[in-house]
Amino acid sequence: MNPQNNFAVEIRNLCFAYADGHQALHDVGLRVLPGEKVALVGPNGAGKSTLLLHLNGILTGQGTVQVNGLEVAGGQIKKVRALVGLVFQNPDDQLFSPTVFDDVAFGPIYMGMKEAEVRRCVQHALAQVGMGDYERRISHHLSVGEKKRIAIATVLSMSPSILALDEPSSGLDPRARRTLINLLKTLPQTAIISSHDVRLVQELCPRTVVLDAGHVVADGPTAAILSDDALLEAHGLERP
Repeated sequence: MNPQNNFAVEIRNLCFAYADGHQALHDVGLRVLPGEKVALVGPNGAGKSTLLLHLNGILTGQGTVQVNGLEVAGGQIKKVRALVGLVFQNPDDQLFSPTVFDDVAFGPIYMGMKEAEVRRCVQHALAQVGMGDYERRISHHLSVGEKKRIAIATVLSMSPSILALDEPSSGLDPRARRTLINLLKTLPQTAIISSHDVRLVQELCPRTVVLDAGHVVADGPTAAILSDDALLEAHGLERP
């Protein structure tokens, strides 16, 4: 980490417009300390997913995005993508290989690891998500909850320092949701979690950032944000 920057994530004056002209982010600023777990909440179209996609350079807007002191740009992208584990809302967007092992091994192979190290990383990542016996299973034959855990393993296999999770509990039944929450509680990484699941937010994230129409409209302790009825109503959120 750059000694002049002690933030895991630092975003300054970030603006982004899609090709159709829709302005998705307006002058967004966000600082996240190492080890923090921060929720991003807001209505559909608020810019939450767009913001997450800037953390490893899938999208690039105007402004500055830094991860562990590295600017998310140009020749730094490969390093940044090893630092930031991005988990998509739909696990089928992340699982595309013949077997679970191949899916989880993809990142370490991309990073240039040798075969023995790849296997060690895969086994460790699957153990972390409680899926150690699934190496030879076919990802697309798994339940949604199992796919979500495998998708998380695909990023854990690269030993990221930051997790960016987009709607991690979406589509899960109560048991799978509880399993996922318990898993996320055990992970030591800095985490930025976009979610409509306010109970998950309440349980996992001490800090919450509210986005609406591409603007940060609130940033503070989760308990205070989720008890502010006027704020919640104004931005399409429900009290837990």
